[in-house]
Amino acid sequence: MATYNLAYAKAHFSEIVRCAIAGEEVVIARDNQPVLQLVPLVGTSEPRKPGSARGQIQYMAQDFDAPLEAFAKYTR
Repeated sequence: MATYNLAYAKAHFSEIVRCAIAGEEVVIARDNQPVLQLVPLVGTSEPRKPGSARGQIQYMAQDFDAPLEAFAKYTR
């Protein structure tokens, strides 16, 4: 885990972001106290592939797409 002070983080922000995207734990501190942790939003860098979950649904009820009784007053 890499810890950077706030002044260094301001001066080298893009470098710190690259480290976080690469998977390194990045902590930014103020007055030697951790203030925040920088983590990437996306867990993997691989793009999603359409159809990758094909065959994984094991059961679907017969009335899966039937209108719900609670919404009957909203249908025409």
